Amino acid sequence: MKRIIWLGQAGLVFENEFCTFMVDPYLSDSVKDIEPQNYRRVPVDNKMFEIKPNILVFTHAHLDHYDPETVKHFLTENSEITVLSPRSVWEKVRLFGGKNNYILFDAGTECTVNGIRFTAVKAVHSDPYAIGVLLDDGSKKYYVTGDTLYNSSIFNSIPKDIYAVFLPVNGVGNNMNMTDAARFVEKIDPIYAVPMHIGMFDNRSPNDFICDKKVIPEIYKEIQL
Repeated sequence: MKRIIWLGQAGLVFENEFCTFMVDPYLSDSVKDIEPQNYRRVPVDNKMFEIKPNILVFTHAHLDHYDPETVKHFLTENSEITVLSPRSVWEKVRLFGGKNNYILFDAGTECTVNGIRFTAVKAVHSDPYAIGVLLDDGSKKYYVTGDTLYNSSIFNSIPKDIYAVFLPVNGVGNNMNMTDAARFVEKIDPIYAVPMHIGMFDNRSPNDFICDKKVIPEIYKEIQL
């Protein structure tokens, strides 16, 4: 990949010379309306809306991952975006209509778009359709776990040559805490591990994640892998 940017929470932007895609962008304060304690601690950077993704990927239907208030900035009547999402999201997002290609992306499904192979893998979360995503650009493999707990059945689907894993470490809402996230990283043995799902609705710091492979992301900035 040419560049990877952290959008905060679990959101990522991946860019190479052929395409740009987003995973779980959350660029609003929608969650506060239903959970007032979970308000944004980090303001939205409106420059992120200038990004023109070719592909949108959603891992599950929780509002901080699939947020219609964010999605409406990218999916329009005239956009031609490929949208990969598990059933819990697919049934909602396809109602945006337009010229977009809405692909049902449940665990086990593979889809190659713009030369990148996307594979949906198992996640263990309170949304039973939740997935993680493997990204293979032909030279490196990246793994976005999505929201998940540590569960040994996940590892059957994960290759041995992961370049970087992006995983939650906040320890609430059926996510791994920092201890289990470190065990998860040890199990899959990537070159780099990027802690996420932290600092948006809480005051936790990714610096507290104890892992030799960690790379600390900064919101709205390129992740230095």
